[in-house]
Amino acid sequence: MPTPPRTPDGHHVIIDGRKWRATDPSLPEDVRQERVRELMAARRDVGTAKRKHDPVLERSARDRVHAAKVALGERGPKWWEQGVAR
Repeated sequence: MPTPPRTPDGHHVIIDGRKWRATDPSLPEDVRQERVRELMAARRDVGTAKRKHDPVLERSARDRVHAAKVALGERGPKWWEQGVAR
């Protein structure tokens, strides 16, 4: 899969014409991969919960998606701002 283009400041990627916050480039590759694995597992679990019509499992899976995205730097404090605790 090709790497999506980034904005000139490097803070966001452009996918299908939409701007999304980029993953924190300072993350070690092994850490990034583990967090991406958790994100993908959580997204699969959202789909499973939706197919089962189980709102409790869906909420739990969506919370895991959010936590993984925060851990990747794609949500939460902006990784490019100085002095932001992560």
